[in-house]
Amino acid sequence: MEVVISLAIGVLAGAGVWLVLRPRTFQVLVGLSLLSYAVNLFIFSVGSLAIDKEPILKPGLAPDLLHYSDPLPQSLVLTAIVIGFATTALFLVVILALRGLSGGDHVDGQEEGR
Repeated sequence: MEVVISLAIGVLAGAGVWLVLRPRTFQVLVGLSLLSYAVNLFIFSVGSLAIDKEPILKPGLAPDLLHYSDPLPQSLVLTAIVIGFATTALFLVVILALRGLSGGDHVDGQEEGR
């Protein structure tokens, strides 16, 4: 399970960095989204990945991470998802306005052929 999560985090982070380094603003936006997904998955995995275990502490069990999942990383990821969705929507509106004003969507404002 840890290997699959680690590979998913690595692929998302690698694809995100590659897209952030691209010259078009929409690709940069998608790259930032992929990077935020990778960070969210990493934070979520810190809170004890477990299959068929109780999410909260049961009476009579020792209060350690072997017996329950920590709810704090889950709440942080949920908050980050909501904030990420709102900022992505804002960035899309700004990108559309920039494209309408400048006629292009390059990060530096200049086309490759010019």
